[in-house]
Amino acid sequence: MNLDNLNWKILRCLQENARQSNAEIGRQVGISSPAVSERIKRMEDAGIILGYKTVVSPLDMGYQLKAIITLHAFIGKLKPFLEKVKTFDEVLNCYRITGNENIVMEVLLKNQKHLETFIDQLIIYGETKTQIVLSHVTRYKEVKPAK
Repeated sequence: MNLDNLNWKILRCLQENARQSNAEIGRQVGISSPAVSERIKRMEDAGIILGYKTVVSPLDMGYQLKAIITLHAFIGKLKPFLEKVKTFDEVLNCYRITGNENIVMEVLLKNQKHLETFIDQLIIYGETKTQIVLSHVTRYKEVKPAK
């Protein structure tokens, strides 16, 4: 699907606030609500819009720690880990990467004891490194047209 300037304007509106009405988006971009709805539907069908999420405050949900954990998998342990990581509630995001480590995970933990217990589950798969997140510098930045 080719994204024209109008589709990009709609995507910008949705990335700012996916709960705003199609009528509000239409007012911002200069087309009717049904036209906005049709364009959104086409972008969903094309796989450009992958879904809509609610952003939750981890601190208000009882989590005191957010960490970035990298894993350098032992020989023969990467594939089993790739299946196991899907079962960990602590893991928000997991990426398979290039370089010395194989995996980068963003995890939420209740406290230091929870971190220790979680790392104990990981060390059978490989060597881990943990960094505690202090704050967000950027978050959920808008995806813009590729140049």
